[in-house]
Amino acid sequence: MRTLTFGYSPCPNDTFAFHALSHGLVALPFRIEPVLLDIEELNRRAHEGAFDLTKLSVGAFAAVGDRYKLLRSGAALGHGVGPLVVARTAMSLADAVRGRVAIPGRETTAFRLLRLAAPALDRVEELRYDQILRAVSEGAVDAGLIIHESRFTYADHGLVKVADLGEWWEEETGLPVPLAGICARDDLEPAIVAAAEQGIRASVQHAFDHPEASRDYVRAHSQELSDEVCDAHIRLYVNRLSLDVGDEGLRAIARLVAADG
Repeated sequence: MRTLTFGYSPCPNDTFAFHALSHGLVALPFRIEPVLLDIEELNRRAHEGAFDLTKLSVGAFAAVGDRYKLLRSGAALGHGVGPLVVARTAMSLADAVRGRVAIPGRETTAFRLLRLAAPALDRVEELRYDQILRAVSEGAVDAGLIIHESRFTYADHGLVKVADLGEWWEEETGLPVPLAGICARDDLEPAIVAAAEQGIRASVQHAFDHPEASRDYVRAHSQELSDEVCDAHIRLYVNRLSLDVGDEGLRAIARLVAADG
């Protein structure tokens, strides 16, 4: 039986959603070799076609071109899920982007949304997403663009929310926020791609049906997070659109990919 590599993040939403797929709990005509990396590293590795299946930021789709094709299952999108801009003191977004802003990567959806919402953005510093809160709180940068579980913990660092870019997107478009999707490399046979999409959907459904089954796997990759933060992370980012992006989700993805950011 052949083996397909599958790149996804160690964040609780991914380890929850793909636990069954990676542990042989859903029927597949191939084996899965999981590779867990930060989302921006996955975006970069996609340029070389590193993995058969991979999670990618919607903000990275245009740069990857035709090398990968979106699957309808396993995506991260929805309402109220957008990235935040935070700072040490209250200020407007316009004021925040006049200073130095830490970002989690130039190909992330978060950065694409920030460029759309604040075209005057100038000085950015790329940091791994889990280093941004400290950089802001210690004054190394003036503001930070945060994703993943940081939206639940920024107040613990003495920071305040400057802007919710998800709210901005939803007000502008009326569409859900399209954060990331699961993609298949374009050289995979159609039958394998279809089986992968079906397997990913089955894995997400298994996670919904057996939410405790993945707890050890989730905790193994998020040891610095409390159970409460892990659970909140999963509830926010894994939803009905993770089973199938739907027509509305596809419109949101197409709108963001085409946006001049």
